[in-house]
Amino acid sequence: MTTESKRGRMVDHDLRDRGVRDERVLAAMARVPREEFVPQHSRDSAYDDNPLPIGDGQTISQPYIVAFMAEAARITPGDTVLEIGTGSGYGAAVLASLAAHVHTIERHATLAARAAETLERVGFDTVQVHVGDGTVGLADEAPFDAIVVTASGPEIPSPLLEQLADGGRIVMPVERRRGHQQLMRATRSGDDFAEESLLGVVFVPLIGEHGYQHGR
Repeated sequence: MTTESKRGRMVDHDLRDRGVRDERVLAAMARVPREEFVPQHSRDSAYDDNPLPIGDGQTISQPYIVAFMAEAARITPGDTVLEIGTGSGYGAAVLASLAAHVHTIERHATLAARAAETLERVGFDTVQVHVGDGTVGLADEAPFDAIVVTASGPEIPSPLLEQLADGGRIVMPVERRRGHQQLMRATRSGDDFAEESLLGVVFVPLIGEHGYQHGR
């Protein structure tokens, strides 16, 4: 089976058949070559619906979760998006296929450099990769229409909430009880934030000033 066939099967079987309905998200997932964002030895598994290790104790999320979070963020073509946890750059590429501009923050400099190189090579030139503590956000580039966080914290960091535009959405896994994470969406309306619980998930811990101080 060709890479394109595997990608098409992933979109139809792992995404559309499991409830992802946003056609723009499905088209983005069909466009982005996930095999370019995984280690060479994992390329045969690039379109399996599983997370894969990418080094530094981090993983590339399973395609369904990437699509689900992108759909939950309700991204429109003119949006500016902040991603916390660049990892391989795959999620940023999907977000860049939906938005006008993406800023993405990675705390591991080696992963950030690798992701930036891959994104440039594959042609996603509307993504800017930053190295730093994602829990403090990126105030100089705020406000953001959507924020997507790819690690689980004890709560949604207050700096990220503050950096949302009015009407903006943040999608993030939160560990309300040890070992039990829920994917949450918070939508800003003035100074108020309406929270929704979307899905049970498993993510690596969000490390930083407004997250966990070390791995869990």
